[in-house]
Amino acid sequence: MKHVFLDTDVCIDLLAGRKPFVLAAEHIFSLADVGKIKVSVSASSFANIDYVLRSQYSSHHSRQILAQFKTLVEVLPVDSRTIDLAVASDFNDFEDAIQHACAIEHKVPVLITRNVRDYKKAAITVLTPESFLAKT
Repeated sequence: MKHVFLDTDVCIDLLAGRKPFVLAAEHIFSLADVGKIKVSVSASSFANIDYVLRSQYSSHHSRQILAQFKTLVEVLPVDSRTIDLAVASDFNDFEDAIQHACAIEHKVPVLITRNVRDYKKAAITVLTPESFLAKT
């Protein structure tokens, strides 16, 4: 079973129904639902997802969505070591550095994001949702 790490943008695509990106996100999660892939996200993604969802939904509804989402993914911790790796990285965007460091620290070989250019210095495979689905 392939193990993938989802960047926050792909999670938001699914949960906020962002068109046209929601279709690829739904396909990725359908693969996870039938056991073809294992999906992990960082714990820090939840705060960012909630921030975006609250622009569409009430705080209560956003929390319900997050609770359901948590059942679909493995939540990887962001700890002191993750932050140390992110701080020491050459990434310009610190949030991306945290995501990358989290995937590296937990030995997830593939990171899926719509912002591949932000991960030019990645030490693991970085794919768009569409590129990942084409290879699956």
